[in-house]
Amino acid sequence: MAFDFLVPVSDRVLAHCELLPAQALGKHIYMHTARHGLPVLANVSVAILGVNESRNAFEKKPERLDISEIRLQLYNLMMGNWNSSIIDLGDIEEGETVEDTYFVVKEIVAGLLEENIIPIVIGATQDITYPTYRAFDGLKNMVNLVSIDSRFDFGMDEDLISSHSYMSKIITEKPNNLFNFSNIGYQSYFNSQEEMDLMERLFFDSYRLGELISNITLAEPVLRNAHVVSLDARAIRAADMGYSRNFSPNGFNGREICAISRYAGISDNVSVFGIYECENSNQAFQLVAQIIWYFIEGLNFRIQESPNSNSNDFTKYTVPTEDESLVFYKSHLSERWWVEVPSILTSHTKTNSPALLPCTELDYLDACNQNIPERWFKAYKKGFN
Repeated sequence: MAFDFLVPVSDRVLAHCELLPAQALGKHIYMHTARHGLPVLANVSVAILGVNESRNAFEKKPERLDISEIRLQLYNLMMGNWNSSIIDLGDIEEGETVEDTYFVVKEIVAGLLEENIIPIVIGATQDITYPTYRAFDGLKNMVNLVSIDSRFDFGMDEDLISSHSYMSKIITEKPNNLFNFSNIGYQSYFNSQEEMDLMERLFFDSYRLGELISNITLAEPVLRNAHVVSLDARAIRAADMGYSRNFSPNGFNGREICAISRYAGISDNVSVFGIYECENSNQAFQLVAQIIWYFIEGLNFRIQESPNSNSNDFTKYTVPTEDESLVFYKSHLSERWWVEVPSILTSHTKTNSPALLPCTELDYLDACNQNIPERWFKAYKKGFN
């Protein structure tokens, strides 16, 4: 049983939690301890899971990530008005090989998914995204992956897997369950033209850092369709991460990355949330803790809603364009928007009705001006390939 490989939460964290006020998060989390073992999984919403594996780091890590310090900062924060039951499973240590670690991560995440528990994975390196994606094998036919990253991480060597090339393995390895990949926050000077061309060829979505900084709400519809969200902390600017050496002067600031994390939490579909590539600094520990807090906050505001023309909770808009009539829906409750994509018939809906692609009001207004949204076009083309 893969859960046997979990290492309990450290005594340092447990002792710290004893001293916290009653309203602190650390007083409301059921933890894996050496004395009491694993917490019960029944009726749990969220599980925190550390992964101490860094052998496939692109830049070798100068020191081991102190996940306990992230826990200390997280558990200091106050509880929101939440209904979520949260557990901390402790950490997965390095296996004899990296593949052994991947196997344990995959098995534990799959076990949590089967219990409808959302894992929040804190990992030293982003290649851990790969086993969290593989955890859906046999559970879900098609998976949407969103990476919050300054790089696309395709790399150049298909046989190599590292924190800069794990996406190559995901898109080439069988079984290929990846339906869509979206990148949020890429920076052009970190990505080769070949990688950009590949994104276009596969009809994947990408959003430049500058585009999102000018309108952070553009991230919301992208995350609304995601099943796995992988956050590379190096997408955050160095000033907000304590000036660690592998971080760039440009990136999301603390407010922006917390807003993106909250959008991920609100998404009805997000089933795994991973935070990777953090380095040891007090400022980084605090920001990662706040990112996790905002994800859980968003999770508690989830609304299960699905547009259809017979519901009084949605307004339907039909926009004739030169080639196609686009059908949009707007929710009266959340004010979120969707657009029908007639080419995707079975992957997500399992019926002959059109698939619904999350979008923005701006997409609707663009369509009214005869400008077909790019995401709609990519989804439409993908349905025929």
